[in-house]
Amino acid sequence: MHYSIKIASLMWIFSVFASTNTLLAQEYDLIIKGGHVIDPKNKVDEVMDVAVSDGTIARLAKNIDTAQAVQVVDARGLYVVPGLIDIHTHHFWGTKLDQNYMNGPSAFPPDGFTFRNGITTVVDAGSSGWTSFPDFKKQTIDLSKTRVLAFLNIVGQGMRGGPYEQNTADMDAKMSALTARQYPEHIVGFKVAHYEGYDWTPVERAVEAGKLAGGLPTMIDFGGSTPPLPIRELFMEKLQPGDIFTHAFAQLGAREYLVDMQTEKVKPFVYEARKRGIKFDVGYGGISFAFSQAIPAIREGFYPDAISTDIHIGSMNGSMKDMLTVMDKFMAMGMSLQAVIEASTWQPAQLIKREELGNLSVGAVADIAVLGIREGNFGLFDYIGHRITSKKRLECQVTVRGGSIVYDYNGLANPLNVDFRKYLREENIRRKTMREH
Repeated sequence: MHYSIKIASLMWIFSVFASTNTLLAQEYDLIIKGGHVIDPKNKVDEVMDVAVSDGTIARLAKNIDTAQAVQVVDARGLYVVPGLIDIHTHHFWGTKLDQNYMNGPSAFPPDGFTFRNGITTVVDAGSSGWTSFPDFKKQTIDLSKTRVLAFLNIVGQGMRGGPYEQNTADMDAKMSALTARQYPEHIVGFKVAHYEGYDWTPVERAVEAGKLAGGLPTMIDFGGSTPPLPIRELFMEKLQPGDIFTHAFAQLGAREYLVDMQTEKVKPFVYEARKRGIKFDVGYGGISFAFSQAIPAIREGFYPDAISTDIHIGSMNGSMKDMLTVMDKFMAMGMSLQAVIEASTWQPAQLIKREELGNLSVGAVADIAVLGIREGNFGLFDYIGHRITSKKRLECQVTVRGGSIVYDYNGLANPLNVDFRKYLREENIRRKTMREH
């Protein structure tokens, strides 16, 4: 009996040593094999292999030997792109039932909805302000596997809702800028949102904060007023080059539209604003996207600088759904797959001044999405009730974050789990950290 146990133990030890030696002999941690790589920054648009080592992109080439990898993903017939970047989300979730997107029930933790969409980086768009950001960092940023960045709301408390977001006395450019300088790893700019009234104060304070913080961009959700504030004045006089106009294709009564509804053409000054350096973000949201604005714009070649979701508890169950569905809509309206990928990776990386992201350059962090295209008959609609059809929809097969597979829809990785014990250790550490917080 004891002899059998000893033999079994020796065999197990031998297998561990053999596996360890094999792993040590392999040059790459991961090879994504045979996929069509689309990397807009580096102008790559062809079938190639992608090798990953130590969390970074190690090599792009034809026919990399899979024997040199610990793990291989079979990406034949699929598209391999940089990890998607959603620059308009709401993740400052919490239990304060009267606080909307600031530590409240309208936001949600990111990890359950990012990786299954190929998203590796999100930017929370103003859920926190300078007084509430430390809590947001502690309970969301620090605990998420997704890379979570933030536009800081110019309102000190953030998106608490109601009268709190109308309080211009709580819009402190200096303190907002100081907070951004204190957390440069996480804060990428400032946000104006939900202000109601014919008043430029929120915009002016946020732009001032951007200047004080060393040139960070401001994202504008233009709120509403009667009559609407003129967007030509916003673009040409109030904003700085690099600032971002979100909800670009919204059609709401208290805001001026980009597309003239009489001519169905983008207003000429919008092109002047783009030349001046103003950027345009989708920010789809619950009611902030209408095909009656987007279709004419796309038809004449006015493409968004960034495709984003404005995802929250409401929008995710409405017409928006998720990042890939928003991307589907822009392909259905006439944008190429390549243009849609660029507006979801490299262009948003530049908008938030994180050019180390959104690309597959050798040495870059290995954030990767492997996407498939499902063919069929699909319906895509907006909140107004306008419906279009498409023959194609994007589907995420594999997501890699920092060199590790974090989502595998159909078990394309071989082996499926390189080190289950390592996974358990990391998961136990993560859960312990959550309990301590």
